[in-house]
Amino acid sequence: MRIVLTLAIAFASTAAFGQVSPGPLARPHAKYEGNASCTKCHASSKGAGMDVRCLDCHEAIRTRRAAGRGFHAREGMDHCAKCHPDHAGVGFALIDWPKDGPVGFDHGRDAGYELKGKHAIVKCRDCHQAKHRTGSFSSSSWLGLETTCRPCHDDAHKGSLGPECERCHNPSAWSDVTGFDHAKTDFALTGKHVGLVCAKCHRPQGSETTVLKPLSHAECSSCHKDAHDGRLGPKCAACHVTEGFKIVARGGFDHDKTRYPLRGAHRAVACTTCHDPKKPGSAKPAFTSCGGCHADRHAGQGTLAGKSVDCAACHDVSGFKVPAFTVIRHAATPFPLDGKHAAVPCAKCHHPVGPPDPQHGAAGAVMRPRHESCAACHADAHGGQFAARPDKGACESCHTTAGFAPSRMTPADHARLKVTLDGAHGRIPCAACHVVARAGSAKLVFTGLKTDCAGCHRDPHRFSDRSCAPCHTLLTFVPSTVGAAEHARFAFRLDGAHGAVPCALCHLELKAAAPHVSSLVDAPGAFRALPFRDPRRACAECHAGPHGTQFASRADGGRCDACHDVNAFKPASRFDHGKDAGFALTRAHATVPCARCHLARRDPSGTSIVVYHGLDVRCQACHAPKAGTPGGAS
Repeated sequence: MRIVLTLAIAFASTAAFGQVSPGPLARPHAKYEGNASCTKCHASSKGAGMDVRCLDCHEAIRTRRAAGRGFHAREGMDHCAKCHPDHAGVGFALIDWPKDGPVGFDHGRDAGYELKGKHAIVKCRDCHQAKHRTGSFSSSSWLGLETTCRPCHDDAHKGSLGPECERCHNPSAWSDVTGFDHAKTDFALTGKHVGLVCAKCHRPQGSETTVLKPLSHAECSSCHKDAHDGRLGPKCAACHVTEGFKIVARGGFDHDKTRYPLRGAHRAVACTTCHDPKKPGSAKPAFTSCGGCHADRHAGQGTLAGKSVDCAACHDVSGFKVPAFTVIRHAATPFPLDGKHAAVPCAKCHHPVGPPDPQHGAAGAVMRPRHESCAACHADAHGGQFAARPDKGACESCHTTAGFAPSRMTPADHARLKVTLDGAHGRIPCAACHVVARAGSAKLVFTGLKTDCAGCHRDPHRFSDRSCAPCHTLLTFVPSTVGAAEHARFAFRLDGAHGAVPCALCHLELKAAAPHVSSLVDAPGAFRALPFRDPRRACAECHAGPHGTQFASRADGGRCDACHDVNAFKPASRFDHGKDAGFALTRAHATVPCARCHLARRDPSGTSIVVYHGLDVRCQACHAPKAGTPGGAS
């Protein structure tokens, strides 16, 4: 066990001082042994620490601390002796290592460099050597190592790939270069190149030497033999792609130089689809209209203003299933698309009803569906609840094309019904009252609902009048409107300090863990009852008496309100020292603090109480006679 002795010596600001050494110095500090050298480490001026003197000698550490670098620049490293105690003997180690020595040092937390992979199994001194160190540290020092690879490892690439080894390598294994991203070089690997072994390209012509940079890659012929023997020029990529030599790049033949440039979905069509050598005239197929290649999939339904039109009137080359008949063009029809309708896929409305009908063509699309009312497309989501209304429950009475939910029913609209949405009712979701039920796909009930509080809310109090209004408002159920003044209607008035007491201190049921007291009637689960029928009335039923049984023999049984009022426990405003204690506080006694006479003691149970009853009221019980007076000290 290391014993560190600290000797506290008081110094005068300008006077000479002396010291007694608490023990021999460690071997590295042996040259400072002797009382005459104390001030070389211990500052003599009042309030000065040792750190300044330590850094005067350890200049390399001082320099790194000033630059904010290294172990000693961390926060909290401002007291050298905390980790480097001395005066414990010549052989004493000046570094306060963990119990198991340097091996137990937390390299990640304390040095800021976590030892991972192969670094985790290297012996400490294999890295902490003078040849790896930067800065003027001693040969045995643990300091001066950098966190980069270069000071410890030779650069196998001779600087050609830069100084950041970790871009490709990791501490687990030097040969593991999974961290290297070829896409960040000027030759990203695509297609068949992705699956190649690195050595396939970086060990040219069977060489055992790996060449990473520079490596020629401007043309495919740098690696691949030209199958065309130069007849088509050096630009292989003009026709071929990396996905496979037999896949011809679309850029190899410039179709834009013909009278029919390929656009949209036509770019993905195989050449032989149009240029089928088995068909006559396929070298120059007709292209003046879509009908030259495509059959009419709508069986003549494709008309605008009563006239037949070509496919291009509604579709473009992006794809047959992506019509070019836009929302803007739809606005010129008898059914403009607005709100949510504008985002509905065409097939959602233009779909066949019933079994396939040849009149709709191969596409099977209904070009002119019914649209005279919402019900033509939408089922009644409310299950006929509004059928008796004059408008027969027309959807547009409450909804817009902007969305089925929320409806356009506002609190002002609701005010025309049986219930006005005042206060918090104006902010709650419709489904909170129109609870889920089996009434159409919307599953909401709108008819036959109760309109009183009890129709929606459970009564947590079970009061006889069943009326919430005397204590609550429509703005919020909690807190209630009951204050100290309103509490006077009940059996216990909140006078004095009682008016500031939180409700839960007396009504303990408020602390119970259960759902909110205004839970809906049909809500499942636990429910918190709040009966508010606390029978306690006497002080002692709520407050623990601090006086023990001192006043139990009094006629009133030691009732609190005999001495205290409801405004505050201290001072005891109703206590009359002359009448109630039989000892009037007059003259000098009137200004004596109570605690001077009424001392605390422990009762048989061990509780400390202040003694008020049974005190000796004679003068000599409190006052000793003065010297020279009769009965006094001589």
